[in-house]
Amino acid sequence: MNLPQPPEPIPGAKALFSLDFDVAHLNHGSLGAVPHPVQHARRLLMDEAERDPRAFAAQVVTRLRLAREAVCPLVGAPAELTAFTTNTTTGVALALRSMDLSEGDEVLTTDHGYPSIDFNIAAQVRRLGVVHKTVPVPLTPTDTQVVEAVLSGLTPRTRLVVLDQITSATARVFPVAEVARQLRGRGVALLVDGAHVPGHLPVDVAAIGADFWIGNLHKWAYSPRGTALVSVSEDWRDRMWPLVESYGHEAGFPTAVEFHGTDGYTGWIAAPVGPAVLEQLGVERVQLHNAQLAAYGQAVIAKALNVETVDDEGQGRLGMRLIPLPDGLVTTQADAEALWQRIRRNLGVEVAVTCWNGRGFLRVAANVYNRPAEYDRLADGLSGLLAV
Repeated sequence: MNLPQPPEPIPGAKALFSLDFDVAHLNHGSLGAVPHPVQHARRLLMDEAERDPRAFAAQVVTRLRLAREAVCPLVGAPAELTAFTTNTTTGVALALRSMDLSEGDEVLTTDHGYPSIDFNIAAQVRRLGVVHKTVPVPLTPTDTQVVEAVLSGLTPRTRLVVLDQITSATARVFPVAEVARQLRGRGVALLVDGAHVPGHLPVDVAAIGADFWIGNLHKWAYSPRGTALVSVSEDWRDRMWPLVESYGHEAGFPTAVEFHGTDGYTGWIAAPVGPAVLEQLGVERVQLHNAQLAAYGQAVIAKALNVETVDDEGQGRLGMRLIPLPDGLVTTQADAEALWQRIRRNLGVEVAVTCWNGRGFLRVAANVYNRPAEYDRLADGLSGLLAV
């Protein structure tokens, strides 16, 4: 197997991070990493809040609006139709609550979906008698196969389709704009789970045309953890209800969703510093670097394990890649958790181990602080580790 050429490091980029580099951090997709300038901006805001809590609180709503207006261009979302939330899961809960679902209404997902999204749908099943339908999609589907799978699952009772833009466990790119186009006029809402998208791939939320789009800024856009965006179409603006009714309620969306009285807002207000760091490094430069380094990591690990990689045409743009594990090694989520702990403990490597439909995979990610030697380290250690 010929290995792809890894990219040259971006000068100075690694020094932006506080990570313990005794550990090889090859799992940026899970929790991201917060650069020093973003940490510093948040600390200044925390200090300001402690110097005069009441004065700081009086400015929160205005500063949240300004922060939203600063970050929304990164994803092409209208600021007036977008709110900060803590993560994609919370955004899904907001959308489900606002849809006013009732007994027999169907929510459709694919088998590539994220577990916590299913947890929230399951809560609607228990409380309201909603029906959750899951359609299978191949591991390496074409865009046509994804669209056909979604359309095949629709019935007259389908109210909502939830579709990943980038899947988490399987690292696939799904054609969300085409699904939105196909659903238009059918009376079926589309919620796009864009958890891995901001800063990772170019995106124009308004052009996608989904009813709800939700994405994390704390993964690939370098914002503080607990920072995400939920963006809605104009049709849903006046129907979005917060999970907690508080002093911002009468202002309507987005303030009603964002403002919860004495909550902590410093991460959201500091959020624009993350995309600013990304912009200073060069968005396209970073994305190309990450895609090339992830491809190298995937290839060197697959070669060490003597396995074939699982790719599709959309994979080449991503900064995270999938490597199948030997058959039978990981067949449950508990197996995945156990292997993750062994790799972390014995090899000093942080990497995602996923289980999808009874099959085990490594999901390696790459960012500007990573180096080829870290993937070599994982590749060199895996053969012996898995033979134990």
